[in-house]
Amino acid sequence: MVAELLSRIAAGNGHGEESAYFDGWKAYENDPFHPANNPTGVIQMGLAENQLSFDLVKEWILKNPGASICTAEGIEQFQDIAIFQDYHGLPAFRNAVASFMERVRGNKVTFDPDRIVMSGGATGAHELMAFCLANPGEAFLVPTPYYPGFDRDLRWRTGVELVPVECHSSNNFKVTRKSLEEAYNKAQEDNIIVEGVLITNPSNPLGTVLDRETLSSILAFTNEKNIHLVCDEIYGATVFGYPNFVSIAEIMLEQDHNPDLIHIVYSLSKDLGFPGFRVGIVYSYNDKVVNVARKMSSFGLVSAQTQLLIASMLSDEEFVEKFLVESSKRLETRHNLFTWGLNQVGIKCLKSNAGLFVWMNLRPLIEQDLTMEGELALWRVIINEVKINVSPGCSFHCHEPGWFRVCIANMDDETMEVALKRIRTFAAQKVAKPKSSGAAKRKCWQSNLQLRISSRRLEDLMGVSSQHGSPHSPMSPLVRAQT
Repeated sequence: MVAELLSRIAAGNGHGEESAYFDGWKAYENDPFHPANNPTGVIQMGLAENQLSFDLVKEWILKNPGASICTAEGIEQFQDIAIFQDYHGLPAFRNAVASFMERVRGNKVTFDPDRIVMSGGATGAHELMAFCLANPGEAFLVPTPYYPGFDRDLRWRTGVELVPVECHSSNNFKVTRKSLEEAYNKAQEDNIIVEGVLITNPSNPLGTVLDRETLSSILAFTNEKNIHLVCDEIYGATVFGYPNFVSIAEIMLEQDHNPDLIHIVYSLSKDLGFPGFRVGIVYSYNDKVVNVARKMSSFGLVSAQTQLLIASMLSDEEFVEKFLVESSKRLETRHNLFTWGLNQVGIKCLKSNAGLFVWMNLRPLIEQDLTMEGELALWRVIINEVKINVSPGCSFHCHEPGWFRVCIANMDDETMEVALKRIRTFAAQKVAKPKSSGAAKRKCWQSNLQLRISSRRLEDLMGVSSQHGSPHSPMSPLVRAQT
């Protein structure tokens, strides 16, 4: 009866909340881990959030109280910021964001502040792109595996469709011209008009960066088809080690293309760890898209108070340099610690050097047939018995069962140790007794939870220091954002 009072969009399931991806969130929210108050609760490893360098941000804020209108030092700016602001955004904000985007890309490209369009996080930026570039029923090609939220962000309110481009582990899920052509032709056979290709670089959930050859191939494909290329580059500053991050803006300088077809989505949610600030950016090389996107951005602007703070912070070149270097180091340390710990019990991860997660291969632990049903059965055990929220590959439209995304940067070192011990103990038992019954497995797992593996710090076992892990509070973050 209630559904009849709602619109079709409101009453539908366009949000995608009824999925394993969001079910994992619910399991965490119903039983959140706390080292003292709930040590057997669910640990949140489904949140792609960067909390490893918050101490640097807090230090800067304490040194720059005038950057906020909520301090005695910044109160004089209160009235100017509190009144109506043009939806183009504060000039200082757009200038600072453009400069930061250049710095993240090694100053190899330049960005025009007048082409920056604000939005309410990357979620709003993607929906803005969908509204601007496609009509209801038309589609974007998206290489798999891809972020589950795209099904919500681009489809729910716009009516736009997503057509998966199937990629495979045999070549480390690399996007190929052949796979693009196959998806494009399949869409045509189904009478679906393809308006563009959406790529994420660095990849969520793979944690890999697209090389120049792949980017050039994708750009050539979209040019030939005369369709748009939307590049989600929100993880650009999470890269550590080699290969380096290469932006589509750099590839544009190296080959012929139609600039009107190229658009970049960016935000500060991942690189700086500010998802709560809702700073999303659309950067388009198409004048018409910039103009209409700016008008449509009225539905999801960044608050002027946030713009002021961000403008001041990102204009501090010394802080930006220190943050980017230190954040990269800490992400690499956490990545190496976690993947080393998994490797000790035979769990492999896709080789990666970016993002806030790893793409973990649990195919050997699936006792049933290697199917999506087997993957979900294993995932339910991990959620309900191991008490860790990891995200199954099927949520990311991965065509090969057994892969899981595990987020590693949204918790302190102590919580990470507990999570890694749980996974290692569980994996060791599965290998030792792969044929045990469900009841026996449960009893064995619960018993070994008490034993665990050695209580010595993993850093001592590995010879790796965790002194840079941050925040230093032992409390696991009780986050609510759906990322």
